Amino acid sequence: MTRCFSFVAAQDSYYRYCFKRAGLKSSTTNLGDGTVMHCWIPKMHNPSTPTLLLIHGFGANAMWQFHGLIPHFMSTFNVYVPDLLFFGESYTTRAERSESFQAQCVMSLMEAQNVAKMDVFGLSYGGFVAYSMAAQFKERVGRVALGCAGVCFEEKDEGSIKVFKVTTAEEAVSILLPQTPEKVREMVRLSFYKPPPSMPSFFLKDFIEDMYRVRSNVIS
Repeated sequence: MTRCFSFVAAQDSYYRYCFKRAGLKSSTTNLGDGTVMHCWIPKMHNPSTPTLLLIHGFGANAMWQFHGLIPHFMSTFNVYVPDLLFFGESYTTRAERSESFQAQCVMSLMEAQNVAKMDVFGLSYGGFVAYSMAAQFKERVGRVALGCAGVCFEEKDEGSIKVFKVTTAEEAVSILLPQTPEKVREMVRLSFYKPPPSMPSFFLKDFIEDMYRVRSNVIS
């Protein structure tokens, strides 16, 4: 049955409006070799102002994860907010799936925007990409902040840190890219300190249809 109204699509449109109102504009860059990246960039880059790159984690596109932060940074930084590959409007036909490849593509995107130096904040999976950027491009990356990203997690830490364990890549994908309302609720329980008290199935199905259905090939 065709949906008459999508709350998720409406919310996505609202976030898009908020980003534009904050002073950003949508930009798509073809990096070649079948790779295209979308990024929110300043309407006018100020060369005397430092640049801040915000890298999102697993979930919806970058707007859903950073819309509340953008207004706080706009007066201090040139803010760039890319969609990582396979999220939002970014994609590639290449076979690579590593955070190292994501980092290389994000840096190629920033080069295409003529940004030579940047500070980086990475959230969750985006933290791994940010860490990889700093390791690969030391001369280009300044300060790095990571949020909810276990880049220093080691096997010896398993006894003191409560994490979920998976035995196959498919099991991890079923949680990180849920395809049913039940799996969305499981992901939220694992990732939120205080999960929302109510998540109606009709909303979760709508969210999956708009945000997750086309991303089943993120990990292979």
